[in-house]
Amino acid sequence: MSESTVTPCRIADFHVGDGAKPFLIAGPCVIEGRETTLRHAERLRDIAAAAGFSFAFKSSFDKANRTSIDSFRGPGLDAGLEVLAEVRREVGCAVLTDFHTEAQARAVGEVVDVLQVPAFLCRQTDLLIAAAQTGKAVNVKKGQFLAPEAMESVVGKLRDAGCENLLLTERGATFGYGNLVVDFRSLPIMRGFGHPVIFDGTHSVQRPGGLGNRSGGDRREVPGLVRAAAAVGVDGFFLEVHEDPDRGLSDGPNMLAMETVPALLASIQRIRQAVANA
Repeated sequence: MSESTVTPCRIADFHVGDGAKPFLIAGPCVIEGRETTLRHAERLRDIAAAAGFSFAFKSSFDKANRTSIDSFRGPGLDAGLEVLAEVRREVGCAVLTDFHTEAQARAVGEVVDVLQVPAFLCRQTDLLIAAAQTGKAVNVKKGQFLAPEAMESVVGKLRDAGCENLLLTERGATFGYGNLVVDFRSLPIMRGFGHPVIFDGTHSVQRPGGLGNRSGGDRREVPGLVRAAAAVGVDGFFLEVHEDPDRGLSDGPNMLAMETVPALLASIQRIRQAVANA
């Protein structure tokens, strides 16, 4: 764990960044239906608890930046929020989802525990203010085009708008065309701004537009990056997970298969313990 002092982020009935437990954000990229969403949430809740992680379920009601206009985007705001509200109520876990316009913020904030600002929109001042005004925790994904130092101004905007419960997420940086790399220096740099940092292992292996009409990626690269982030020191991990990722309707190539997650979380815990004892 980075030695920087952070202000813990309160989510539902737990805190992220207090050193007690690592935090897991996980779920399918997009809401594919009510039953499958509830099933994924239940399984991931139990996997996280068994591994000693606090947990928030993540899935999107709309993927607004798909490569092709014909790609599946999700059920939309109203139907998607109904499903996420049911997850929160029936599965009994915290819920996180992304939003894309100021007008969506209030409706999303009435349902979820954490509003997520997408990487491409992380500098949009009005979007950040709208998220802060909901009173809920906010997770901002660092833009693929930004240096980690630039996220200090994002933190400043949220604080000025009244948000103290916030997270910053690293999800890779653009490296040439259609590729991403992770600069692990970004993790302690962003944590130095005083708030918990999350490492997004699955989006970091994405290949934007790599399959022509959709993005590619390689899920085999995820465990190594996640273990490296655990050694450097982060407060949580973001993993898109699916029971059958090759049949997933969005981000299939970089989503992890559900059955691989317990071993990965166990390895994170071992690394964290080794670092603590070093």
